Amino acid sequence: MSLSTFLIEIDRYMLDCSAKGLSKKTLSSYEQTLKLFARYLEDTFDITDVKSVTTEHIKAYIRSIEERGKFQVSAAETPVNYPERRGDYGKPVSKTTIANYVRNIKAFYSYLYNEQMIRKNPLKDVKNVKPERKIKVMLEDNELKQFFRSFDVSKFDQYRDWVIARIIFDTGARISELLEVVPADIDLRGNAMLLRKTKNGKQRFVYYSEKTRKHLKSWIAYKDRYNDSPYVFPTNRGTKLRIEGVERSFRLRSRDVGLEVTPHLLRNNFAKRYLINGGDLATLSRLLGHASVEITSQIYLDFADKEVMQKYRQHSPLENLDI
Repeated sequence: MSLSTFLIEIDRYMLDCSAKGLSKKTLSSYEQTLKLFARYLEDTFDITDVKSVTTEHIKAYIRSIEERGKFQVSAAETPVNYPERRGDYGKPVSKTTIANYVRNIKAFYSYLYNEQMIRKNPLKDVKNVKPERKIKVMLEDNELKQFFRSFDVSKFDQYRDWVIARIIFDTGARISELLEVVPADIDLRGNAMLLRKTKNGKQRFVYYSEKTRKHLKSWIAYKDRYNDSPYVFPTNRGTKLRIEGVERSFRLRSRDVGLEVTPHLLRNNFAKRYLINGGDLATLSRLLGHASVEITSQIYLDFADKEVMQKYRQHSPLENLDI
């Protein structure tokens, strides 16, 4: 693709997003979405200028995504990861993916409009695509035990990842937030941890159990004997640990026991079990770092029948009254 004015504006937008401190994963998602959109406009309508895009072009692009299969279009000139070898190659693109595309393009055009690069926002009247809601897996007690036992805690990296896994399950913290933690953020007496670098940019405290306090204290003492890193959860060399490293570790450990456990799945399981055990939405929303209670309330939509039954039995009004 030639260096069109569209691509120039994308680069400017990405610089603005970077300045806001968005994660690399988020930045990559934005850039890929916008470059795919730019390629479609140039190939289909010979459009290379952001000012030439209309609402009809947007709607045509959404229809094209719905009609094409997964990985059949790439933002790169020459794909290098052999997408045709993937098992889901060519399968329908999910509503959730399409919803993310539309949201990312809307954010880009809002930026252009606010910066007065365009006089009219063509996305203003484009409705959001309703994403599909999938019931998130709730791990059984025995599955959690199997997962935690799969770590070889005699090894530095697996001991570290074991502690990280338990903290996520105990606090609901995001993996990206934990990897920024330094010793000064931890209050071992108050069983609290300050998360300074969060998804929404607002610092918050999470709280952990007595079990976690003991394990965290032991880990810090162990880490300090062999590693002088400023981070609580560093690499073996003392450098900052990458999210991908933890995700890979979880994938390997869980695969060993026939499971598929990710950091985000443990966060979801924290939220579900917190609610099932009688926790309230307002407190959970603060612990998870959500922007509003409404966002947290969506977790209720993810409860399977078995989990609803479990919560009912615990809180049945008649069962808990001596009448």
